[in-house]
Amino acid sequence: MSSAMNVDVEDHYFSSNPPPKALAHHEALARDFINQHAAANRRVVLITSGGTTVPLERNTVRFIDNFSAGTRGATSAEYFLESGYAVIFLHRQFSLQPYSRHYSHATGCFLDFLQEDATGTGVVAADDHADELLAVLRKYRAARTRNTLLAIPFVTITDYLHELRAIARLMRPLGPRGLLYLAAAVSDFFVPPDRMPEHKIQSTDATDFLQKQKEEEEAEEEETFDNFDSSPTVPRSKRLVIDLDPVPKFLKNLVDGWAPNQFIVSFKLETDPNILVHKARYSLERYQHHLVVGNLLTTRKWEVVFVSPGRSDRWLRVPSPAWKQVDPEAEAHKPLDPSDLPDGEPAVEIESLIIPAIERLHEEHIKSHQARVDGARS
Repeated sequence: MSSAMNVDVEDHYFSSNPPPKALAHHEALARDFINQHAAANRRVVLITSGGTTVPLERNTVRFIDNFSAGTRGATSAEYFLESGYAVIFLHRQFSLQPYSRHYSHATGCFLDFLQEDATGTGVVAADDHADELLAVLRKYRAARTRNTLLAIPFVTITDYLHELRAIARLMRPLGPRGLLYLAAAVSDFFVPPDRMPEHKIQSTDATDFLQKQKEEEEAEEEETFDNFDSSPTVPRSKRLVIDLDPVPKFLKNLVDGWAPNQFIVSFKLETDPNILVHKARYSLERYQHHLVVGNLLTTRKWEVVFVSPGRSDRWLRVPSPAWKQVDPEAEAHKPLDPSDLPDGEPAVEIESLIIPAIERLHEEHIKSHQARVDGARS
């Protein structure tokens, strides 16, 4: 698609899909945050995290969603903060967030981490969790004190795209010191507003009496039900049939217009190991950004693959005794077999490997950009 066509599609989408009500407020927060850290010569990363919903009604009751809880984005944010970045955390409302993620979606209740103090008049950390809680609290307080973490929520796919475009544009003055880490699970399809019913889709004919007498027979015949029952015994006229349009691909717009010179990282999640690298390479060639982090649904906590221009594909894998005997050079191009995974969670978070590796690539990007600027001046 040509640049002109990209712009036309962008103009049409954003003009026909209203922005979130809080967009202006979020822009003001992001502008102040970026200006503060630009003045301090600090690198800024925009992390997108969590899934986007697809509303089926304007007064939304029903929507399409995905499984993402925002684990990758929230975890990565902590490691970027430890590396000295300021973080704009554009996240799905109520998804995991940095630091609180350790407790907000824990298997046990958060109250299990607390106990009464010796006097019975206050609350303290439970003895077996005190050190862990203190370490997390100190990191969180440091980010708050230094104002290095700004959290901005979204809910729908349209909210997400409006917020992403606005914040990416605000990051332009950062030049190559800006980094976009696009870890959100973005919906591929949506219902355009002009095809979206205003009110809740009805599942019965209980409101038919409100129709005019002359329309009753037709309404009875054409009433659409949302029972999602595909059984042949259910007439097609009684099912909910959703007509979705593809969400325009704006990554090229991001690369060329919204955030030129920024270092841009996207993610590719697949379930078929035979197509993962191919799909990642296709995305890289199509959008001309800097890095695709590929991961498989079943092994995403254990390994990822870096696909970037001019480099061999690089697999990052959490160390484990289960595959100590594997020759890393001979097997580097082969994804793990899920049946070989150890029981339980990895001993370390794979984001602790991903973020330092991206930081090194970002440093190369900054130096390369500066070399081009210096060469143009000479």
